Amino acid sequence: MTTPAIAANGLRKSYGDKTVLDGVDLTVPEGTIFSLLGPNGAGKTTAVKILSTLVSPDPASGEIRVGGHDLAADPQAVRAAIGVTGQFSAVDGLITGEENMLLMADLHHLSKREGRRVATELLTRFDLADAAKKPASTYSGGMKRRLDIAMTLVGNPQIIFLDEPTTGLDPRSRHNMWGIIRELVTGGVTVFLTTQYLEEADELADRIAVLNDGKIAAEGTAEELKRLIPGGHVRLRFADPAAYQNATTALHDITRDDEALALQIPSDGSQRALRSVLDRLHTAGIEADELTVHTPDLDDVFFALTGSTTVPSQPKEAVR
Repeated sequence: MTTPAIAANGLRKSYGDKTVLDGVDLTVPEGTIFSLLGPNGAGKTTAVKILSTLVSPDPASGEIRVGGHDLAADPQAVRAAIGVTGQFSAVDGLITGEENMLLMADLHHLSKREGRRVATELLTRFDLADAAKKPASTYSGGMKRRLDIAMTLVGNPQIIFLDEPTTGLDPRSRHNMWGIIRELVTGGVTVFLTTQYLEEADELADRIAVLNDGKIAAEGTAEELKRLIPGGHVRLRFADPAAYQNATTALHDITRDDEALALQIPSDGSQRALRSVLDRLHTAGIEADELTVHTPDLDDVFFALTGSTTVPSQPKEAVR
């Protein structure tokens, strides 16, 4: 097995009598996108700051390894392996995009020739070549975010921490950023993502952890997390009243809608559960005209795990 990109055991952080992180365990495989979700103030940014060596964990914390390096014993090696892009841009608006890149190259002790080569390559890669000579203050929000990530890549990091990278972006710029994040992972980079957009985690993350009251409330793939929450069901609709009546006899634990000739059956949305319903219909010689699988979305998961009383009224649907 390969060494995880990030492995933290019993991560703890308190400020006075306020406990922000209370024994958090995290394992992030190499070359994946890991998303940390949680309410405002849950400790997401604190976790990023600790893992990126910006803040020290409490002495009671267990071992923390980032990029294969022990965080406590060799923080400099950790810094050499990572890049960090926060929710607030690090771009200097008073200088050009190219000058921002060259400044970052100097900080990484690249030669002038190598610095210019890397800057040119990354500005082109992030579609910023035409704006390279313009002051960064004239860039749109999406352009500044792209420049921010391009600056982070100057040091060729193995792991990138993206702390709410699409906050404040319009939907088009956000989707463009998603494409950039996917390309980073395709290139072998590991991404640790915090976000306030649940759709973003659902769309991008290989694994998701939900942080609440300083602890991990649940962790898994998006689909695994959705199955933790009750309310999933299969809805069958029939055009033939006789087929509808036969189905009510053949199936169990159903909720009837006689007016719509529809049945609702509790289901976790898994392939096994769906096959069970279809097998029972097939055995009885019944065919439904429409089958819809309803599963809770990440909004439902988030609100259930973090104790919120506000749950979206319409779960997402997937038609099979």
